[in-house]
Amino acid sequence: MTDIDVLRTLVREQIEVIAQHEASLADQAAAIAQRDRTITYKDAKIAHLTQEIARLRRLQYAAKSERMDPAQRELFEAAMAADIAALEAELEDLRSPAGTKPAAPRGAPQRRPLPAELPRIETIHEPRSCDCATCGAALVKIGEHVSEKLDVEPMRFFVRREVHPQYACRRCETVVAEPVAPSILDRGLAAPGLLAQVAIQKYADHLPLYRQEAIFARHGIEIGRTTLAEWTGVIGLRLQPLVDALRIKLLQCPVLHADETPVAQLDPGAGKTKRTYLFAYRSTGKAPIVVFDHCPSRAGRHAEAFLGPWNGALMVDDYAGYKALFEKGGITELACWAHARRLFFDAHAASGHPLAQDAIHRIAELYAIEAKLRDLDDPARGTERRRQLGPKLAAFKTWLDGAHANALGNSGLRKAIDYARRRWGALVRVLDDGRHPIDNNPIENAIRPIAVGRKNWLFAGSETAARRAAAIMSLIATAKANGIEPHAWLTDVLTRLPTTKERDIASLLPLA
Repeated sequence: MTDIDVLRTLVREQIEVIAQHEASLADQAAAIAQRDRTITYKDAKIAHLTQEIARLRRLQYAAKSERMDPAQRELFEAAMAADIAALEAELEDLRSPAGTKPAAPRGAPQRRPLPAELPRIETIHEPRSCDCATCGAALVKIGEHVSEKLDVEPMRFFVRREVHPQYACRRCETVVAEPVAPSILDRGLAAPGLLAQVAIQKYADHLPLYRQEAIFARHGIEIGRTTLAEWTGVIGLRLQPLVDALRIKLLQCPVLHADETPVAQLDPGAGKTKRTYLFAYRSTGKAPIVVFDHCPSRAGRHAEAFLGPWNGALMVDDYAGYKALFEKGGITELACWAHARRLFFDAHAASGHPLAQDAIHRIAELYAIEAKLRDLDDPARGTERRRQLGPKLAAFKTWLDGAHANALGNSGLRKAIDYARRRWGALVRVLDDGRHPIDNNPIENAIRPIAVGRKNWLFAGSETAARRAAAIMSLIATAKANGIEPHAWLTDVLTRLPTTKERDIASLLPLA
């Protein structure tokens, strides 16, 4: 090979090296460009998600403006929480390198431990080999990592077989056997646990019977809604003595909350539904009692009939139907500070008026003091209210009288001021007795599930069905108010009720 050939070979090799280097540079440039595009996309996506999360949080906080129906607000806030959680998870994935798990931020709240009473199903994940993969020596256990996650099984049906063996004495020809215990449903196939499940799902979880029928069918259990309705009717009938006993105990309490909410009832003659009402009553203090009374109208005579000769302090809103109770004497009217605040809140939301903001601030001071007195006994709370709340209320009354002249006659602020001045005598009775509540929120909380439930029930089929629903919901609401799990309580009651004497009915009530 001549020198020229060698030179040509070297030149060709150098050209190939240069070409490979240029290709490598092009690949690097393409990778850098792709990385830049990815970074730009991620930055834009992160900015968009951050903005969207901020928007949803503003909507979530705006839902607390009190202008939204409480039942709608609960559904709205649940949807907002789900959307925000999904967006935050997506944002976390974008901010984290691929295939890595972001470290928990410092100071992050710790997850609460799962209830100790729940059964544990343990799975032990042993290594594939008990020998060291490096040297072959036997491995020695030095510890373990344990993680607990909450899990659930779908509804589990089972058959409860009650066997009563029979024995005979050959000598005296007698037969001995344990008697069959009476049950809520004679000759029925439903055990107390299933009956409780149907009632709780209908009246606490807002599942109509036709939906329960479909759920049961998915598990291979065919139970028609007519059968479910018959079970519900018998349950309501059998539980009525408990509701009667609950009402007697309620009317022995010196201070009560009262409110009412509409419920549609089928009117077969007219071919449509008509509006009826559930009046709700709740006691104060420990072991609270909640009783619902179904009435054909909102007339005040229904509250008068329910309360009868009862005398005490009654916390109500400004509905005129209660006025006759207070005019005849014996019942003291208490007014709700939450209602008064709500009107000022609406006025401020509509106009931003500084006087409305001032009123909201003054009412917040009352609640801040009340929160500090919550754990005192009734006499001590009454004394401290007069000492701490008294001057605040006197100053607020002076402020109301002065603000009245500065508010337009048809404005929301003027209506709020007029409401507070008109109700002042009942509002300040919070000072008279440590047992008097500051607002009517407890009974509104008891009514709120009804507002959610009636969107699922659509209507009560008859007046009897409405009274039955009121009875069952009274017991469920009382159980929940006392921190008692309704399903476990109702299962126990339906088991014991057939053998409980009338004089011992009170022992079955869901009271703490």
